[in-house]
Amino acid sequence: KKIGNAFDNRIDAKRTLREIKLLRHMEHENVIVLKDIIRPPQKENFNDVYIVYELMDTDLHQIIRSTQPLTDDHCRYFLYQLLRGLKYVHSANVLHRDLKPSNLLLNSNCDLKIGDFGLARTTSETDFMTEYVVTRWYRAPELLLNCSEYTAAIDIWSVGCILGEIMTRQPLFPGKDHVHQ
Repeated sequence: KKIGNAFDNRIDAKRTLREIKLLRHMEHENVIVLKDIIRPPQKENFNDVYIVYELMDTDLHQIIRSTQPLTDDHCRYFLYQLLRGLKYVHSANVLHRDLKPSNLLLNSNCDLKIGDFGLARTTSETDFMTEYVVTRWYRAPELLLNCSEYTAAIDIWSVGCILGEIMTRQPLFPGKDHVHQ
């Protein structure tokens, strides 16, 4: 994953750093593995950062949008792996805050890994927790109502939305804006 001009935008730089810090400490078969971080050889040209993850073939969004048949066994296996990985993430006091099909990576064996921890936060952080997290279609009601205090339940809501989308191949709540969500 190339992060171009990684330090131009303070918010994006914090997200990148947060993702690196969290993934360096996570080790679970349903969480993407951070393999390496590559920076330019010369410090003067240190604009881009390359994060190397384990190789995955596709993401769940691509599978849902494809014509490939999905059996009930596929749905159960995807859900099982997602919940297993999320249980591990939550046991580390981390909220993912951006679960959606495109952040769930798959290989040819249907092994699922949770990826993209750029919006993740530890629940022990005392910083103000932003309400604007999670792609709108997967956002829990407490986030739609701008609550600044929330729990791991926001990720579980997203899992329910993802399961519905796997089964129907359509987003459950495809609102165009926060009012129609």
